[in-house]
Amino acid sequence: MRLFLLAVSSPAIANAQTAPAAPPATASRTTPAPAQAANNDDTIVVTARRREESLQDVPLPVSVFSERLLTSTGTYNIGRVAQIQPVIQYYASNPRNSAINIRGLGAPLGLTNDGIEQGVGLYIDQVYYSRPASSAFDLIDTQQVEVLRGPQGTLYGKNTTAGAINVRTRAPSFTPEARVELTAGNYRFFQGKASISGPLIRDDLAGRIGFAATTRRGTVLNVRTGERTNSLDNLGVRGSLLWKPTDSLDVTLAGDYSRQDPDGYTQVAVRTFPTLRAANRQFAALTTALGYTLPSTNPYDRVTDVDSDLQSRQFLGGVSLIAELDVGENTLTSVSAWRWWTWRPKNDRDFIGLPITTLSQNSSDQRQLTQEFRFATSGTNRFDFVAGVFGYRQTISTDSNTQQGAAANLFANGPTAGANPAVLNGLTQRAAIEFENNSVAGFGQLTWNVTDRLRIQPGVRLNYDTKDAVYDARVTGGIASPTPAQLAQQRASLPAQFYTARYRDFNVSGDVNFSYRPADDVLLYAVYSRSFKSGGVNLNGLPFRADGVTVATELAQVDPESLNHYEAGMKTQFWDRRATVNLTAYRTDVKDYQTTVSNGAIGIVRGYLANADVRIQGVEAELSLRPSDRLTGYLNSAYNDGKYTRFPDAPIAPEFTGGAAQFVDISGRRLPGISKWALSFGGEANLPVGGGGGRAYFGADASYRSSYSSNATPSPFFVVDAYTIANFRLGYRNDGGLDVFGWVRNAFDEDYLEFLSNQPGNNGLVVGQLGDPRTIGVTVAKRF
Repeated sequence: MRLFLLAVSSPAIANAQTAPAAPPATASRTTPAPAQAANNDDTIVVTARRREESLQDVPLPVSVFSERLLTSTGTYNIGRVAQIQPVIQYYASNPRNSAINIRGLGAPLGLTNDGIEQGVGLYIDQVYYSRPASSAFDLIDTQQVEVLRGPQGTLYGKNTTAGAINVRTRAPSFTPEARVELTAGNYRFFQGKASISGPLIRDDLAGRIGFAATTRRGTVLNVRTGERTNSLDNLGVRGSLLWKPTDSLDVTLAGDYSRQDPDGYTQVAVRTFPTLRAANRQFAALTTALGYTLPSTNPYDRVTDVDSDLQSRQFLGGVSLIAELDVGENTLTSVSAWRWWTWRPKNDRDFIGLPITTLSQNSSDQRQLTQEFRFATSGTNRFDFVAGVFGYRQTISTDSNTQQGAAANLFANGPTAGANPAVLNGLTQRAAIEFENNSVAGFGQLTWNVTDRLRIQPGVRLNYDTKDAVYDARVTGGIASPTPAQLAQQRASLPAQFYTARYRDFNVSGDVNFSYRPADDVLLYAVYSRSFKSGGVNLNGLPFRADGVTVATELAQVDPESLNHYEAGMKTQFWDRRATVNLTAYRTDVKDYQTTVSNGAIGIVRGYLANADVRIQGVEAELSLRPSDRLTGYLNSAYNDGKYTRFPDAPIAPEFTGGAAQFVDISGRRLPGISKWALSFGGEANLPVGGGGGRAYFGADASYRSSYSSNATPSPFFVVDAYTIANFRLGYRNDGGLDVFGWVRNAFDEDYLEFLSNQPGNNGLVVGQLGDPRTIGVTVAKRF
């Protein structure tokens, strides 16, 4: 009912996603003029295809989120973009174990492995960010966010199979300016943002610096310690210098640093379920044997009793140098960047107040170096093109530390083995993991303007990738002189193993895009892409062969994914361009989708990273209305049908643990993490107040996601229920740059879970990551 009422009665917001756009316009530069997201005629300018274009002239599904929209909806990181863009799915059990998916593709839900790549590319000011953990940091001094759907690679530096998120920050300005934004709310929420820009010393040099800080008390109470977890503690700074020695040359040097240090990412108990194990090995029997009771069986009580320290500390930073030179009417661009990421976690892997898995943490240090050269013609010729080369080097050093506690043997092997808890108590695995990833690519796209209304754009990419890894896991602790049976239990729990892995491969991919304008305000397009995601290596350990000792190193390499992608769409405006309707339909067939399989091919049935086949298809619609300057509204919807087309050796669903079957054929079953239906809608109404262009306004936004599976193999115990989140705001803004508004997010205090997980060991406990409760607050923003 709430969903229906919001859909029919919401006053509306000026949403930049599908705002009215003027006829096609392009420019020679690949980045827009500073601090200018849209022209005076309301044209939304995007750089999604590495040149300035009107949003309505891009023959691809692209959504754009302006700074005002991000501020008014409280969207301060990439994870929150998923709440206003229905095609994005975002999941994070912690920052390292984060996944950004578009249309259900990008990274398998719940699978974290540094040896494989992401299918969604994140770019900030043209620089590729390889770590999905970047999505958890605050966006600093953002101008707009662009979301591209479908494979990218013939124009972007790093090949991506599901889409790309392109973030543009504000460039240094030669006109002095400053911005301040302060927000306070319940749960001791505080957020401060500020930036200042202007000329420096010389007439051809401008600088800009921006800050962002966010803090919030935790929303989950640890009844064991009395402290609150799942807090926020973010701090970031970004600075840039723009040197413009001539009208034809821009050189931008930028640097950034961000830090997060919350007590975060606690998952709470959601429900228990029966397995096929003996009665004394069910979760209730095991906890009764230890005299333990869960603090609550209702996840929305928001309590936990984890008995290990919690820490989600990470650091991110880097520098970039971007040079753009006009060569006649064309542009030569160089993008050089070095980035680093450091992850220092502490967590409780069993999620409850028992000493089962007391440590499970992977401290990580990542470094990356990227270099891109690109040449783009003006976009106004019969034949135009963008061509470039891209080089990428990444190194990751990980110290993986896992330790079992006094209750580990009971949970792993049952009451009989539990008579001697020392078998696993204190057993510790330390794995040193070294990974090196190198990639070089050449790419290009030709634009043939057949007529003023017909355009054909073929593109091609040649890629070469190398990956090298060393995995060295050593085990200490546990019972001092184990019997052969006890030693087997230790090896099954935390094995010692050593192996090296390597991957080498060339790949050629490409696409072709047809677009046609039957009328000035109607664009029809069709796209075919043959894309790929690089193969990889398994860095989470490997199964042993039948002897239980020899590592199955032949499973270390993971095959690349290959995709056939088909898309057709329409972008149209009418009612004197006060209404915009964009539609697209797509299908993606993925061969060798990278996921966890489970089979007996090497003698022992155990999960490892390998391949299956997948099909995604759906329809998306974006509608915006601006009947007057006083009322605007939007509705974005997505239908997505994703399934495995071939997956004969999937892990069994958790409830079948202990039975005869050890793997299952789930061909034809739904993919996890995908809602068949997802919507975002809302709007804004305003009235003039006083002078100076003052306006009082009321805005509403809502998002809806239907239910989805949170387990790789569908299980009724791991279904995340549908939910609707509604947000409201009431405020005042004027032409002088002042904006003051009160807001309430999750206004109806909807209880919802972002995803569900299985407690390690498959003993019958489901845990989940809670969504935020209702929050209220006030924001004051001012431009100078």
